[in-house]
Amino acid sequence: MATRASYPGPDIGKRPPHASRVPFYAFLVANAVSLVGNNITMVAVPWFVLVTTGSAAKTGMVGFFTALPAVISGIFGGTLVDRIGHRRMSIVADLASGATVLLIPLLHNTVGLHFWQLLLIVFASALLDVPGNTARYALLPDVSAAAGVSLERANAAQQMIHRGGMLVGPALAGVLIAWLGTSNVLLIDAATFAFSAGLFFLAVAAPQPVARESKEADESYLSQLKTGLRYLRTDRLIRTIIVVVSITNFLDAPVFAVLLPVYAQETLGAATGLGFMIAAFGAGAVLSALAFGVMGSRLPRRLTFITAFAAASTPFWVLAASPPYLVAAASLFVGGLAAGSLNPLILTVAQERIPRELRGRVFGLVMAVAFAAAPLGMLLAGYLAETISVTTTLLVVAIAYVVVTTAQYANPVLREMDHPPQVPPHQARADAATPE
Repeated sequence: MATRASYPGPDIGKRPPHASRVPFYAFLVANAVSLVGNNITMVAVPWFVLVTTGSAAKTGMVGFFTALPAVISGIFGGTLVDRIGHRRMSIVADLASGATVLLIPLLHNTVGLHFWQLLLIVFASALLDVPGNTARYALLPDVSAAAGVSLERANAAQQMIHRGGMLVGPALAGVLIAWLGTSNVLLIDAATFAFSAGLFFLAVAAPQPVARESKEADESYLSQLKTGLRYLRTDRLIRTIIVVVSITNFLDAPVFAVLLPVYAQETLGAATGLGFMIAAFGAGAVLSALAFGVMGSRLPRRLTFITAFAAASTPFWVLAASPPYLVAAASLFVGGLAAGSLNPLILTVAQERIPRELRGRVFGLVMAVAFAAAPLGMLLAGYLAETISVTTTLLVVAIAYVVVTTAQYANPVLREMDHPPQVPPHQARADAATPE
């Protein structure tokens, strides 16, 4: 087996003298609070729709309007991230998302909330989510380098936070919905966005700007967007990864946004069960991300990527058999164990290859392509669940997922994952760093 060089991050070497890890920890805490709120919403909004309309198709429609902005803002928002700045965009995105989430309980408790209004609000709420996430993915290498933390460990910590939000948020949502009511729970979510924005503003410093030639500094928005597209077109490994992720997102995004809420309502009749099933997935993913942080630099990346993806289909097969609640939760825990290492692995590979000055626009485009098919998947899943049953739909998803992921064992491009670049991308000009 070929040996793979370790890539410790944007600044290779030991921890910088007099370096403080406070901004790095503040970065993680801000994300943690915001992500817990996001996962509360992931339970509260579909449950709100199911309770008020009783329609799986309408629940799928809400999922569509939640996922569609990821495609639009991913394409056009990434360039704004590079132009506005990674830290500044993180703050703006949190404030905008908090304001739109706040509208749902305010309208519901005052003048009333029509379904079409809810669709507009969830669309607007999600519109800056991708630029905000893109900004944080782009900022993380600089924050971790300043703290002397390797990329594998930094991404594992970030993904532990992300998956931890899925562990804490849904379980908390199930309890809070039963206690406070769905609309009031959304007030808590709005407060989490405000807290995250405030912590970013106070404790996370902006990195030193990258020196640019005058020609690049004077480039128009459209020219910068084209530069990002050109990079994405020429890097065949990144392109291959996002195609795989796009297909799997088409298949599995509807499971959590549509099929699992419908399954929980039909079999359990309570939001508490839904919350704890999603939390079981989060618990497995947290443990997996923790393991990746410890041993990620020693794992064969290609084999880990393909095997973890294939094993992540476990809960789809089990849920299709309509098992008892505890069995369903256990299968989601196993699925989380499989999936938890995927995001930190993919992010590490991307951060190693993408030049710092292109990170915002390229990460935005990557996320746009990766989530492009998810809205259609949610619409289709809601329709199928209402016409042929939720369990049959889950079986179709499980079969397609395994076929797509296991086929990647024959994909030679993925072998490049085990051979990262020897020169950190921020030390090379964007045109020199672009793969041929």
